[in-house]
Amino acid sequence: MHQPRRRRTQARGGRAAAWLARGGARAGAARTGAARRGARSGAGGSGVIPAAAAPEVVLEAQALAHRYAGRRGLEPVSFSVRAPGAVAVCGANGAGKSTLLRIVAGLLRPSHGRLRLAIGGRELPPEARRHVVGLASPELQFYDEFTVLENLRFAGEARGLGAPTEAAMRALERVGLESRAHDRVPALSSGMKQRLRLAFAVLGEPPVLMLDEPGSHLDDAGRDAVRALVAEGKRRGLVLVATNEESERRLGDERIELRGGGLGRPA
Repeated sequence: MHQPRRRRTQARGGRAAAWLARGGARAGAARTGAARRGARSGAGGSGVIPAAAAPEVVLEAQALAHRYAGRRGLEPVSFSVRAPGAVAVCGANGAGKSTLLRIVAGLLRPSHGRLRLAIGGRELPPEARRHVVGLASPELQFYDEFTVLENLRFAGEARGLGAPTEAAMRALERVGLESRAHDRVPALSSGMKQRLRLAFAVLGEPPVLMLDEPGSHLDDAGRDAVRALVAEGKRRGLVLVATNEESERRLGDERIELRGGGLGRPA
């Protein structure tokens, strides 16, 4: 009587692996191997770093640039930032804000220059960064046939979190989406899907939190949730907020201006 249930669970686990292998929740949860390597090397099976023990985070770029086929995706930029704190990444449409975040996350290799991410004094190669970076991106996609909780739980399992269901529920509570945990993704409004993207970013409480246009489609309560996530992320480590919205720019203690480069204080 229980055999069909086991087969269903195994099938879902296989779908989760395939989903992540092809970039499932494409910019946020594709870190299966890095999570497992991190656990083996002492990063902890849960992938969670307690706030009280949050390590120093250093992010540095030297003449960092990227070129897509036939066009420049990111003009050369140099900066150095340290946690705790938040940095607003600003620039016109097409300036390379999303490209920069993807490079930091290890999802994209730069065409030129160097990016260094060190946590607790240890420099992380691109494949290891995916374990310590949480990214909420407009490109994030979900499995429509599964529930909100299942989508998050699959990501938690792939990242090696010790209790993925509990971690997923905590993430949903932090973005005010816990009441929709058992709804399928197509039942969500645009604003709720954006909250789900934010939940993917904070899943496992990574020391580097990156939010790409975090207020998109959100109501006032959702924007309040973004501010709370940034405030908490600053206590845990480093937060990058890519935005053109002035209210979101003010979330940064410092500001990176793309196309022209450099690091400055918010006006």
